[in-house]
Amino acid sequence: MEHHENSTGPDLRRAARLSVAPMMDWTDRHCRYLHRLMSRHALLYTEMVTAPALVRGDARHLLEFDPAEHPVAVQLGGSDPAELAAATRICGDQDYDEVNLNVGCPSDRVQSGCFGAALMQQPALVADCVAAMIAASPVEVTVKCRIGVDDQDPAQVLPHFIETVRAAGVRRFTIHARKAWLQGLSPKENRDIPPLDYPLVLQMKRDFPDLHISINGGITSLDQAQAFLDTGLDGVMVGRAAYHTPADILLQADQRIFGATAPARRAEDVVLDMVPYINRHLAAGGRVHNVTRHMLGLFAGRPGARAWRRILSQGASRPDADATLLREALAQIGGGDRLSA
Repeated sequence: MEHHENSTGPDLRRAARLSVAPMMDWTDRHCRYLHRLMSRHALLYTEMVTAPALVRGDARHLLEFDPAEHPVAVQLGGSDPAELAAATRICGDQDYDEVNLNVGCPSDRVQSGCFGAALMQQPALVADCVAAMIAASPVEVTVKCRIGVDDQDPAQVLPHFIETVRAAGVRRFTIHARKAWLQGLSPKENRDIPPLDYPLVLQMKRDFPDLHISINGGITSLDQAQAFLDTGLDGVMVGRAAYHTPADILLQADQRIFGATAPARRAEDVVLDMVPYINRHLAAGGRVHNVTRHMLGLFAGRPGARAWRRILSQGASRPDADATLLREALAQIGGGDRLSA
């Protein structure tokens, strides 16, 4: 098979200056469409999809996305090189801009399949996996990892891990600046309890200046993101803050992180743009709740935010719910008189 150089296109490298993390049950296609309306440039990630589910199962529907979501990356979980290669080929055929290998997820289900964070203990296997993925498709292959697991010494294992995987052709890493404790902590606890080690991630950028390195973990504001970029890191990945308070992270991102000159969008305009999207989703047999559940935090911290959440939460479960629910909820937000526009 023809071998493709795993080259990072300038557009994707630029998009990765700010990305929204892959988050299970959250970053589905409806969430990503909403986020894309808020930022034209940020890189968006799917929820993790396991390679076995794509190759042997019936999970291909999880790969569906709206072309408006570009630039968009799919995250795969797995540890079998041939299976990951086949899954990468499928994702490339679906026109994803990037395929990311998950070497950070600490859930029990993931460990039992020996992938996710458990792979931090097997850098040679990760190298075999990414080499097979790179050979399978021209789509760029990247890795998201932790700084180590359990009793590993991150200062020892992380450089060795990156060096091993870089030798297999990966040029872009996102590093979640915490260990994962595979024994004794739940997946939820693993997102908060292991201490953050930002200096180690900064050191990796100094040690591997040729690589594109993004930092992830505990980042809750654009000020914090910009500060990391100012240190010389190439990118910042934001997780829960981008989901729970998307306006704070995404509405100003194009101007502040990407240097766009067009005025920032308003959350109210984004809501109105979601109306035709919801109408299309309903026409295809979907439900309002599939979309509006991702919009609850849109006005976080603003007057009327609680009423907005309440109307969407209660109203979306009604069998006859439609996009008029958005207008009803928006009327609770200060400035909602613009609705006739």
